[in-house]
This record gives sequence, C-alpha cells and structure tokens, in this order.
Amino acid sequence: MDIRVRFLGAAQSVTGSKYLLEVDDHKILVDCGLFQGLKELRLKNWDAFPIDIFTINQVVLTHAHLDHTGYLPKLFKEGYEGPVYCSNATEDLIQLILLDSAKLQEEEAQFARKKGYSKHADPQPLYTTDDAKRVFPYLKSFEFDVDVNLTERISVRFHEAGHLLGSSILEFTIRGDNQTKKIVFSGDLGRNNQPILRDPAILKEADVLFVESTYGDRENPFNSPKEDLRKFVLEALDNKGCLLIPAFSIGRTQQIIYYLKELLEEELIPDIPVYIDSPMAISATEVYKRNYKYHKLSDNDLGNTRRIFEYKNMQYCRDQARSVELNGIKSGAIIISASGMCTGGRILHHLYHRLPRPNDTLLFVGYQAEGTRGRKILDGEPTVKMFGEEVPVKCNVRHLDGLSAHADKVELMQWLSHFEKSPKYTFVVHGEKQVSERFAKTIRKELGLNAYVPQYFESVELFRGI
Repeated sequence: MDIRVRFLGAAQSVTGSKYLLEVDDHKILVDCGLFQGLKELRLKNWDAFPIDIFTINQVVLTHAHLDHTGYLPKLFKEGYEGPVYCSNATEDLIQLILLDSAKLQEEEAQFARKKGYSKHADPQPLYTTDDAKRVFPYLKSFEFDVDVNLTERISVRFHEAGHLLGSSILEFTIRGDNQTKKIVFSGDLGRNNQPILRDPAILKEADVLFVESTYGDRENPFNSPKEDLRKFVLEALDNKGCLLIPAFSIGRTQQIIYYLKELLEEELIPDIPVYIDSPMAISATEVYKRNYKYHKLSDNDLGNTRRIFEYKNMQYCRDQARSVELNGIKSGAIIISASGMCTGGRILHHLYHRLPRPNDTLLFVGYQAEGTRGRKILDGEPTVKMFGEEVPVKCNVRHLDGLSAHADKVELMQWLSHFEKSPKYTFVVHGEKQVSERFAKTIRKELGLNAYVPQYFESVELFRGI
C-alpha cells in the first residue's frame, strides 16, 4: 500500500485549505476551502479544479470556516457527488455559512451588474444558493473521539481543535498489509483557556503530521481582552463617534458579545446600543444550544435566565433596510458586522460610510490575511477600493489581539511537544510563506522534528509498500 499527499491549498498561504490524501487509488480530499485575499489566489477559485473531481472518493472537513469549506458548492457544481464527513456542529455551521456565502456572491454579482464596475459585461457568482443546497444531503456528521470507517482499511477520528464550534483535529488510521500508520491534520488550532470553546485535544502519536502556522512566528499572550475592549469603546465615545467591529458571524461575534455583555453588566462602559448586523449571527444561539457538547456554556448561559448572546442593549439586524439605517447613526453606538476580513458582506457598506469619518473607530479583532481589504486598512493604506471607488481611510484604526481564535507560537509549540515519537514528516501549512518558514525553523531547532514547508500543488510520497 502506497500513501501520497498533494497540497492543493493553504501551502505558504492561510487560505484555500485543500489536501489530497491518496492511499493507492483511493483519494480523500481533506478540507475544501475557498481562496481568499490576494487576487492571484482568488482567481484560483475560478480555475478548473487541479485534479479530476470524479476520482475523489470522500471529503473530510476540519471545520466550517469558508477557507476550509467554501469551495464545496463549486465542487458539487462541477460534478462531485460523494460523501462529506465532519463533526456534528460543523454540519450545522456549514449549512449557515455556505448559504450565506452563496447569497453574498449573488448579491455582489447583482450589485456589480447594476453599478457597472465589473470588467465583465454580465458578472456571475462563483456559485448560487441552489449550488450550496446541493451539498447538504451528502453531509455525514459524527461525534468527537469515535472511529469512522472510510474504507475497510482507512478510518478517521475527529478530536476537539478549540478554534470554532465543532472544529476538529483529524486523525487518520491507515492499516496496510505490513504496518499501520497514523496521519494527523491539526486543522486550525484554538487557544487555551477560552471562555466559550474547549481547549484543543492533546495527541501523542503521528507518523505524519500537518500543523497550521497562522501565528507560528509570534507570541500573543492570552490575557482577558475585556480591558482593552473597554478602552477602545471609551475612546470611540470620547471621539463622539461609533465603534465599528468587523467580525465573522460564527465564533468571533459570540466572543465579542460575551465580553461586551460583561462590560455592560459591570457598568464598565456606558449603557449604549450594540447592533449585531449579521443575519447569520442571529442563528448562532440555536446552533450553540444544539451542540452543547462542543462548548463550555451552560443551559443557564443560553436559556431564559441569563442569555449570553442577548442583552437589552443588543439589537439584531435581520433585514437589509435596518442595516442601511445604521449608517445614519453618528455617535454613541457599537456595530458588529461580517465579514471579519472585510472581503464581503454587510461590513462593506458600513466601511464605505465610516472609513471617511475621523470621529469613528474601526476595531479589528482577528487575523487579516494578506491581500484582504482588512489587511490593507490595518497596514495603513490611505485608501481602499470598494464598489469601484477608492474610499479614503480617515477613521481611527485599532487592533485587538486578545480575541484571536488561533493558537500562537507558544501554544503551537506546546501542542507539538506532546508527540512522543518524531513523525516522519511534519508539514507546516496554513501560514504566510515567511511565517511558515520561521515556524518550521523553530520546530526543527527546539523539538528536533523534520519540519518542512510544502509548496502549492507539491506532491509528496509518504509511505511505500506498508
């Protein structure tokens, strides 16, 4: 039995996660993510899939974020009709996230057509809502820590990754004629000691290991971000403006709400309205209720007595008209809207109106990938392009590190240190090129592992004749 891997995404980049695991002629696609950020990466979404789709036997997912699942509707649109394996909570989130992604793409194509800023005469979405719905009947979800048989000789276990509700570390067991091998994909690893999600599971054995490196070159000490969040809220109010927070609808938005609610209850910030302008975030509470095994919140936190994601000052904006009305608020409010990297969604309309306002504050609370609109703003570019216009950045731009959903260098190294034997390969993936290379160097120096940074579309033979 021969085993190979081909890197179809998230190799020297943090986006488009796709790895093709080949066991003889059996092909498993690990993650099926959308490329985001740099234009040269985004264009790959429109290219023909780099391998024959009809040769893929299964898709196995680490978690629901778009850069790990967002290409699924395109895969099915092009003819894939096989199973998609994931954790139970991931199945719930995928349905929300893919429908939202399709809807935003349809709206963006329609808006570009109306305003005439696309280079295409008739701009089309990458996929539609119907394409997204085509995926759902093929989803097969499972509990953590249960062996799931993919074939007679291949099984997979989902372990807690602590990055997003239902996020998983994947542990594949492959039983050959002579040997059994374990191949582990870290997926995106979360932080330790978070208020909502559980810590990443500790694994001790892997013959081949894939580890993410988003923050592999930096330390981000985890102190409660509540005090820093309070400081930014008060700063925006002192400036007689509003605080605008781009945040992904599932995961980061719930974290922010958690801390804002504590600040309001403890009277550490004034009694001001908080607008959650994301239809998908509105569905989050029900997802958390159904998937209580995947987080630390109690029934009390989610029930009528103390609703974590609800508060008298918190107002959820479901329809577009209400979202537009928020642009008229000049001061004394907090607005949370998606997407977190400002690549699409309602946040764009808020940015269009608030970036030019010197009194407003824009607060980034998560990683901004290279090439994204959020990264350009954070890097201090004086203007950013949206809706075919260059919009001046005159508002106050701030960044809050403490809410990151990714393990930092110290936590990644701690997680790696638990492996009792050195894997044959440790592939450093899901990181910008220089970050991944620095992290691989640290792993080699401090842990003595054979750490290697693969290139896009590189194919590596893992084992022969096992």
